[in-house]
Amino acid sequence: MAASARERSPDPWPTELDVRELLAQGWRPTPFHEYVLKIHSRCNLACDYCYMYEMADQGWRRQPRRMAVPTVERVAERIAEHARAHGRSRVEVVLHGGEPLLVGHDHLRTTAQLLRKATEPDVLAALSIQTNGVLIDDQYLDLFDELGIRVGVSIDGAERDHDRHRRRANGRGTHAEVDAGLRLLTAPAYRHLFSGLLATIDLESDPVGTYEALLDYDPPGIAFLLPHGNWDAPPPGWDPEGRGYGDWLIALFDRWYHAPRRETDIRMFHDIIRMLLGSHSRTESIGLSPAALVVVETDGSIEQVDSLKSAYEGAAGTRLHTFTHPFDDALYLPSTAARQIGARALAPQCRDCPVHRVCGAGLYPHRYRAGTGFRNPSVYCQDLYRLITHVHRAVSADVARIREDM
Repeated sequence: MAASARERSPDPWPTELDVRELLAQGWRPTPFHEYVLKIHSRCNLACDYCYMYEMADQGWRRQPRRMAVPTVERVAERIAEHARAHGRSRVEVVLHGGEPLLVGHDHLRTTAQLLRKATEPDVLAALSIQTNGVLIDDQYLDLFDELGIRVGVSIDGAERDHDRHRRRANGRGTHAEVDAGLRLLTAPAYRHLFSGLLATIDLESDPVGTYEALLDYDPPGIAFLLPHGNWDAPPPGWDPEGRGYGDWLIALFDRWYHAPRRETDIRMFHDIIRMLLGSHSRTESIGLSPAALVVVETDGSIEQVDSLKSAYEGAAGTRLHTFTHPFDDALYLPSTAARQIGARALAPQCRDCPVHRVCGAGLYPHRYRAGTGFRNPSVYCQDLYRLITHVHRAVSADVARIREDM
């Protein structure tokens, strides 16, 4: 298992990971419960930070534009098979791209119906879609409502900040179009479909101003994402001491945490607080919870988390395909095991760090360095350390005050 993987990758970690030895030691994989389906491989925007089109892996060029109906049927069968084999009564299915709304209304309806047909009645397929928002219209919203599809929208803040990166190929900004789509989505008739916003952090933007611009849509949650980068290709404006992204996040945290009321959920901050209080994380971007997400490309091939495309060509690949392999086969790959074994996958300097159980070395793709692969600290190591210790101080002070009042 490990030997065959070693031949496929230029890097030693995790290709030398001995999965058989892990199994002998009592480790068992965590079954997948979140499936990201790339139902369309192209996009109508040209965001300059996009990991799929602008970074190391250009495999999208070889993918069919749209996931064909027979492929959707097979993927749906594989999802149902995996869920039933592992006793799961619910799975999360994210319809993704590219831009997933490019598939069109009819194809989207067929996709949702095939997923539900394969999984019902014993497995609930909770469907959601992540869109750039510019194609949202009443017809799509009526379809989402009919099919019970929740909607997440990508937007980077106020118009000037959003349009700095999220533009069309001709350079025209898209904020006005995204705003129009969000106004439709957040109208009373459709607000129940709104799952939240996704924003990529930009050091040129003011963190408080960005947050307050997004609050204008009254989102149930906001996922702030660090731009994808690694030790060989650091993110824009990266500072090895953590004074860039770390300070940006601290300013955002202080505005969010000290507000008179909880205005929305910020997943990263909520997870850090949860872990500081002894719970576990809900995503693999932070903490040591096992990754239970798998991606299916438009041709039906099975891949690791798609943000790995930011590291090198083929980093997300598994050489498995839903027409020939069950998802169980992906569970026993060294690349999957490395994202499920917690602290055992961390670099020695990470395991020695006092916040490693909260940090978890950050998002897996951000650890990459040619020659050592993914067994490194995150390129955001110092940023995360500054943020986590700041959050710890704030939460500790509040806990101390509560105890004094008891």
